[in-house]
Amino acid sequence: MRKGVVLLVLGLFLLLGTSRVMSQETSVVTVKSSAVTNGVVVLTIVKDGKTYLLTCNKGASGCTSLQAGKYAMVELPPNHGMYDCKNAEVYPEKTTEPNPDQQLGNYCMAEK
Repeated sequence: MRKGVVLLVLGLFLLLGTSRVMSQETSVVTVKSSAVTNGVVVLTIVKDGKTYLLTCNKGASGCTSLQAGKYAMVELPPNHGMYDCKNAEVYPEKTTEPNPDQQLGNYCMAEK
């Protein structure tokens, strides 16, 4: 009985954790510029009229220099992602349900 309760609690924890990540809002952003400086890819983006910087370490998994244009972006909740900052994932613009197979990149997001 005790083992069943532990498994039920663990299952609910995993389900809630997954739904929290899956329920993140997708925003449309515009990449204005892209540069590589000292091994760091820096994208300048505009989201809701504000300018942000997306950065990642060149050569790291999921670090891509994107061309100017519109993309879909998901801001991850705290403690999710590979960087010690606010993490964001970028997808093609027409993405409605983020799918890891469509992901274009993983970035650290900071307001400019």
